[in-house]
Amino acid sequence: MADTTTRALALLNLLQAHRHWPGAELAERLGVTERTVRRDVERLRELGYRIESTPGVAGGYRLEAGSALPPLLLTDEEAVAMAIGLRVAASQRLVSGPETTITALAKLEQVLPAPLRRRVKALAETVQPAGINAGAAVSSDVLGELALAIRDHERVRFGYTSASGRQTRRRVEPHALAPAERHWYLLCWDLDRDDWRTFRVDRLADVEHTTVLFTPKPLTAEEIEEFILVARSWVRQAVEADAVMTLPYDEMRRYFGQWGQGAQSEDEMHTRWPIGGSDFRETMYGLSWIPTGVEYVTDLAEPARGELRETLERMLRALDAAPPAPRPVGAELSRTRV
Repeated sequence: MADTTTRALALLNLLQAHRHWPGAELAERLGVTERTVRRDVERLRELGYRIESTPGVAGGYRLEAGSALPPLLLTDEEAVAMAIGLRVAASQRLVSGPETTITALAKLEQVLPAPLRRRVKALAETVQPAGINAGAAVSSDVLGELALAIRDHERVRFGYTSASGRQTRRRVEPHALAPAERHWYLLCWDLDRDDWRTFRVDRLADVEHTTVLFTPKPLTAEEIEEFILVARSWVRQAVEADAVMTLPYDEMRRYFGQWGQGAQSEDEMHTRWPIGGSDFRETMYGLSWIPTGVEYVTDLAEPARGELRETLERMLRALDAAPPAPRPVGAELSRTRV
C-alpha cells in the first residue's frame, strides 16, 4: 500500500474497529513494517487523533479521545446532536437493531473531547421523549463500554448488585446486549461460574476493560432470545415456591435448558428448582413441566396451595366423570347478544 494517505486512512479504520491492536498485527494487515506503522500513527496524531501506544510484548496501539474533535466533517454542534440522538435511541429503544445504535454511540463518544462529552451527558438527561416508559435508568456510558467490549471480544470486570441487594464482582466474556420490555440485559459467559449468565445493565457498575481477548462461543439468535426471556422472568412474583424433584442436577439442566437457571443440587439424586407466577395458575403451569414420572415436593404456601388443590380436584372429578352427551348434529350454540 504505497499511497501514504490511503494507508493512514486504512490504519484509522483498523483503530476504530477494535479497542487495542498489537503493532505487529497492524503491520501485517497493512502490508508494511512496524516502523512504517509508527510513522503513520504520528501522521494521525498530527491530524488530531489521540492514539495511545504501549511498549512491550503485549504492547500496541489504541484510539483515545483527544483534546479536539478529529476531522469527521462534523461541527461540534452536529457531533453533540448526533450523540444525544443516539443516546435517546439506545435508552428508549426507538429503532430496530439496538446493538447498532449503541456501537455507533460508543464509536462517536470514543473520540469526543471531554467538554463535548459533558455537554452530551447534560443535554441527554433533559431529553424525555413523550409517551415512552424508559423503565430503570441505564447509564449510556456503561452501555457504550459494554458495546465496545462485545465488538472487540474483550473480557471485562464489573460490579453487580442483585435484586436482593447482594453485591459481587464478576469476570465475564460479554456476548450481546438486548432490550426487553423496560430493561437492558447483558448476556455473557461468566468465567467464575463457568456458565452463561444474564445481567440487568441498570444494576451493573464500574466496568473495567482487561485487554484480554477471547473467542466468542457460538449462540444462535433464537438462543439469545431465550436467554433474555428467562432473564425477564427473574423478577419477584406474587406467588413463589420451590419444587424439589427426584432428578439429578445434570439431568435436570439437560431437560430444562435455560429454564433450569436458578436450580441447585440438593444431593446426588435431588434438585431444587424455584418457580413462581402472578397467581397459582402460573405456578401450576411451571410444575406441569417437571418430566413425566419424576416425583417432587413443593413448599407452595397458602392460599395458593389450597387454590391449586381445589382446581386439581375439580379437574380429576371432571376426568373421572362420564363425558357430556355429544352435541346434536346441526345444533348451534346459543349466543348472548349485547
